[in-house]
Amino acid sequence: MPGPTVSVIIAAYNAMPYLTHCIASVADQTIGQDRLEVIVVDDGSTDGTAAELDRLAGLHPDLLRVFHQANSGGPSAPRNAGLDHAQGEFVFFLDADDHLGPEALERMVRMAEENETDVVLGKMVGVGGRGAPTSMFKRNQPRTDVFSSRVYWTLNPMKLFRRSLIERLQLRFPTDLAIGEDQLFVGAAYLNASGISVVADYDCLFWVRREDEGNITQRLKGSERRLRFLPRMVDLILDNVPPGPGRDHLAHRHLTVEMQHILNHLSYEPRESQEKTLDRLAEVVEPLWHDELDGQLSAMARLRLHLVRNRMLDEVLGLIEFERELSRTKKATPLLIDGGRAYARYPYLRDESSAVPDSCYDVTSQLGIRHQVTRAELTGTEVHLAGHAYLHRVETQDVGTELVLRERDSKTEYRLPVTHTATPGLGEAEDDGRFVYDLAGFEAVVDISTAAGGAPLGDGLWDISLAVGAQGVTREVRIGSKRTGDVSGEPTTRVVGSGQDLRAVTLYATKPHGNFTVDLGEKKHRVAPKLSLGKNVRWAADAPTELELTGRCTLAGFPAAELGITLSDGRGGTRAYPVHGTPDQDGRFTLRVPVTDLPAGVWTAELRLGPWRCALPSLSGLPAVKWRRLGLPWYAKPAPAKDGKAALQVARTDLVKALAKRLG
Repeated sequence: MPGPTVSVIIAAYNAMPYLTHCIASVADQTIGQDRLEVIVVDDGSTDGTAAELDRLAGLHPDLLRVFHQANSGGPSAPRNAGLDHAQGEFVFFLDADDHLGPEALERMVRMAEENETDVVLGKMVGVGGRGAPTSMFKRNQPRTDVFSSRVYWTLNPMKLFRRSLIERLQLRFPTDLAIGEDQLFVGAAYLNASGISVVADYDCLFWVRREDEGNITQRLKGSERRLRFLPRMVDLILDNVPPGPGRDHLAHRHLTVEMQHILNHLSYEPRESQEKTLDRLAEVVEPLWHDELDGQLSAMARLRLHLVRNRMLDEVLGLIEFERELSRTKKATPLLIDGGRAYARYPYLRDESSAVPDSCYDVTSQLGIRHQVTRAELTGTEVHLAGHAYLHRVETQDVGTELVLRERDSKTEYRLPVTHTATPGLGEAEDDGRFVYDLAGFEAVVDISTAAGGAPLGDGLWDISLAVGAQGVTREVRIGSKRTGDVSGEPTTRVVGSGQDLRAVTLYATKPHGNFTVDLGEKKHRVAPKLSLGKNVRWAADAPTELELTGRCTLAGFPAAELGITLSDGRGGTRAYPVHGTPDQDGRFTLRVPVTDLPAGVWTAELRLGPWRCALPSLSGLPAVKWRRLGLPWYAKPAPAKDGKAALQVARTDLVKALAKRLG
C-alpha cells in the first residue's frame, strides 16, 4: 500500500481544551483520512492532555499515532520526534491550540502537486484577538520564491512542506532555543525550496490566542531569548544569500520585526543588562544594514536602528514608551513640514542634545493619500473628473494639486491643472479632527483633442493620477479605487470627431485595482463588437422597394451622421444611407435602403461607422422586388455572396427573355 500523502505533526503540551478541536479538524479534512497520518507527541503534559490523546487514539486507531515523552521545555523536541516517525509525502506542522479549515490540506496538496512546489502557505486567520500575518495572503500565488514575495514575513512552521526537502537538508528544529527555533527551520526550507506556493482564497489555519495566555510566545518574556536566535538567522542569510536586493529583502524583516520585538522587552530588564543587550543587538544587525537599505525602511525603523547603532540607551527606552503609547491610542503622529519634506514628530526630532539626523524622520515618500472620486464621466471628447484628495496629516494650505496623464507603455506624461474646491469638515472623522483638509476638493476636465499641450492625445492607455500637493509637499496617486457608489467603473466607449478624424475613446476602471484609465485607439476596448445588424432583412411594409434592416450600436455616443449602410458595386460606385431616426435607449436603430435609387449592378452592403465595419446578414430567402423606372421594368433580388459579403442584384428586366419565359 502506498504511504500517506500528508503527515500532520502536532506537538502538544497542556493543550486542553483546545486539543480536541484541533484533532477533530484534522480528522474531518476533505482530503480523506486514507491519505493522512496524524502524529501527536505529548511533551510531558500535566493537565489531562495525555489522557485525551489516548482517548482520541482509541476513536481513530488508523489515523492517530500518539507518543508520550518527558517535558523538553519547548516545541522543537516533540516536532523532531514527529518528523522521525513521519511517512507522508508532505508534512504539515500544527500547534495543538490551533485548528484547520475543512478543505485546508486538500487545497494545499493540490497547489503543491500542480505547481511542483516544496512549500505551501495556507491563509492564516487570527482567533481570540491573536494577530495573523496578512501581507503574503493578498492573492493566490501558484509558484513564487522567498525574494519576489512576502512569504518571508511569516516564519512559523504551520505550513505544508515536501518531506523530501526536509530530509535532503536534514532539517530539524534546534532544541537549544525556546523562541525562534521555527525561524531557522522555515528560513532554511524557504531558501532551498524548489518553489513556494500560497493559498490565499481559503481560510486554512485558525491561529488561536489562548485565554490563559498559554501560547509560548506570550509566556516567555525578556530580550535575551530573542537575541539568541537572531544572530543565527543573520548568519543563515549571510551564508546563503549574496549582497544585493535579495539579501536586503530578507534583512528588511529582521531589521523591523525582530528589532522591535527585542526592544519591546528591553525596558523590563536591569540597566546593566539593557546596556549589554543593546551593544549585542547593534553588533548582530550591523552586517545586514547599509545606507542604501534606508529607503526601504519606515521612518520609525530608521530611527530605531540609528539609536541602536549609536548605543543611545536612554533614547531607545524613550522611543519604546512612545511606541507603546502610539499603539495604545492609535493616534497619528503630527508632522513637521519644511522645505518640501515631511518629518514625523517622533522623539528627539531636531533635539540638539541627541543630534539625530532629519533623514531618520523623513516620511515624505510614505505619506498616505486619502482620495475619493465623486464624478468620472466621458462626454464627447471630454473626461470630467471631480472628488477630493489630500495628504494625510498635511493640512490643505497652499494647495497645488495637478492631474497627471501618463501613457502606460511610452511613459509620455502631461500635467493638467485642476480647480480646487472647498471641502468643509473633511478630516473631522479621523485623528480626533486634529488635521484640517478644507480645500481638498478638485474638479478637472481632460479634453483629448487638446490635452497634449494643445494638441490631441496620441493613441494609447492613458492612466489618470493626481499629484496631490500642499505646503510644498507633493505625492502622486492613481485615482478611482475609492469612489462613491454612483460612479461606475464600467467601460464607457464613444466615437468622437467626424469624417477621417473619427476616434474611439474609452473611460474605464482597471481590474483588479479599479483605477481610471483612458483608452485611445482601441488598445483594450474594440468598437466593432459594439456594432451589430439583426438577421431579419426584409422589404418595408409601407415601402415595398425599400430594404429594411435593424441594428444595434452599444457605444455611449457617436456622430449620428457617420453611422449607416454603404453599398458598393465593385466598380467604384457607392451609395450611403444613414440611420433612420434616433437609436433608442438600448442603441437599437432602423436602416432603409431604397433600391430604386441604385444603378444596375451587383451591390454588396455593410454597416459603417467611419473605419469600422459590420457585414450585412445573408439575403437568402428574400423575395425579388419589381418596379418601373422611366416606364421600364426593373427588379432587385439576392445574388450569390461576393467576397464573403451578402449581395443584391439590381437590373432592368430583359423584356424579350421575360416574354419568352412566359410563353414557354
